[in-house]
Amino acid sequence: MSNSPTLNDLELLARAAGEILRAGYQREHTVKFKGVIDLVTEVDHESEAYLLGEIQKKFPDHYILAEESGETQGNKNHVWYVDPLDGTVNYAHHIPMFCVSIGYALNGQVQLGAVYDPLRDEMFSAERGKGAWLNGKTIRASTVTELQKSLLVTGFPYDTWNTKLDNFKNFERLAKMTQGVRRLGSAALDAAYVGAGRFDAFWELSLKPWDVAAGGLIAEEGGARVTNVQGNADYISAPQSVIAAAPGIYDMLLKELA
Repeated sequence: MSNSPTLNDLELLARAAGEILRAGYQREHTVKFKGVIDLVTEVDHESEAYLLGEIQKKFPDHYILAEESGETQGNKNHVWYVDPLDGTVNYAHHIPMFCVSIGYALNGQVQLGAVYDPLRDEMFSAERGKGAWLNGKTIRASTVTELQKSLLVTGFPYDTWNTKLDNFKNFERLAKMTQGVRRLGSAALDAAYVGAGRFDAFWELSLKPWDVAAGGLIAEEGGARVTNVQGNADYISAPQSVIAAAPGIYDMLLKELA
């Protein structure tokens, strides 16, 4: 019988990986290109190697899905979603908006999530059914009920020049209907910020599971409504998209993105 991690386990892992990111932040980075604008640095690999090593030591039979190394085979009732550095492009340019994101799913449902921003020392975390926290204090999604009073955040796919889902039309339309649409470059932080009431909603049309497993749970447990852009509860399975919105504007946003 496999044992399950606790939220504290995820927070400790995220914090330690965050230290690796913080230590490497001022260095000149060795940047490699996975795609035309899809980067990876040596620090992504250092952080991921640390996380995979620790998870495999403590939970040797668990299945891990990680951004850089892909799948580590194991028991699929216990799945870890690991993004060792979410916001690599920011990181490579020394822009201080990035994080470590770790989600854990039991029997197909994400139960635990930790998103850690090492430069601000902000630990967002959540446990299904128990709530969401920032550095141990309860967080809540915003109570806004009008798009006009909302601040949104979004992201664009890496293949933005050759996909119909480039998201620019949505960006333009929603920017004119709201207080603004930001683009920070870290999906995990975008979703966590919705859970904390900083942004009123986040949407993205093309993602990977490790981008939103933890952040999505943090937003949900903060009281936001989180679905894919078709309105389905499953935002982890392919083809992936996500809306995480304050309940008061969720329906309006879903309609605009339909």
